[in-house]
Amino acid sequence: MALKELDLEEQEKLEALKAWWKDNVRLLLLAVLAAALTVAGVGGWRWYQARQASEAGRLYDVFTKAARGGDAKALRDAGGALAEQFPRTLYASMGALASAHFHFERGELPSAKAQLQWVIERSPSPDFRDLARLRLAALLLDEQAPQEALKLLEEKPLEAYAAQYDALRGDLLVALKRPEDARAAYRQALDKADAPRGEGSAFRDSVQMRLDALGG
Repeated sequence: MALKELDLEEQEKLEALKAWWKDNVRLLLLAVLAAALTVAGVGGWRWYQARQASEAGRLYDVFTKAARGGDAKALRDAGGALAEQFPRTLYASMGALASAHFHFERGELPSAKAQLQWVIERSPSPDFRDLARLRLAALLLDEQAPQEALKLLEEKPLEAYAAQYDALRGDLLVALKRPEDARAAYRQALDKADAPRGEGSAFRDSVQMRLDALGG
C-alpha cells in the first residue's frame, strides 16, 4: 500500500512538472535564445573591433609612409580616411596629431589647427586630447591670440601634462600683461615638475628662467 501511495505521489509530481514545463517552455526558450544572442553579440563586437583596428592600422602605415616621404596628397587621403572611417581608434588620433605637425612645419596653420581641434573633439584618448590642447594653445600664442589659447587650458589635464599646462599658461598671461598671475603659474609649473612624474631638468630650467625674467 505504501509503495502504491509513493508511486501515486511520484506520478502527481511528474504530471505537475509536465504542466509547469508546458506553461513555461516558451519563456525558457526565449531566455536561452537571449543568452545565446548576447554571447554571439559580444563575440561579434570583439571581431568587429579587431577588424576595425586592423584596417585602421593598415591605413596608418600608409599615412606614416606618406609623412616620411613628404607626400602631402597621400597623407591627406590616408589621414582623411582614418578620420572618416575609424574616428574612434587611436590610429585616427595619432594621424591627426601627425598631420598637424606636418602642416605646421609647412606653414599651413589653418590645416594644423583643424587637425588639433579634431583630436580635442573626437579622440577617445584623454592623453591625446590634452596634448592637442597644449599644441593648439601654443600655436594660438604664436598667432597672438593668448585669450583664446587661455580658454583651451581651462580644462584640468592629466597629471603628466599639468606642469606643461601651467608653464604655457604663464606664457599666455605674460602676453596678456598679467605678470603676477604669470609668476603664480610658473611657480605652479615648477612645483609640479619637481614631482616624481614631473618634467626633466631642462624643462625646469626653462620655466625658472621665465620666472626670473619676471622678477622671481
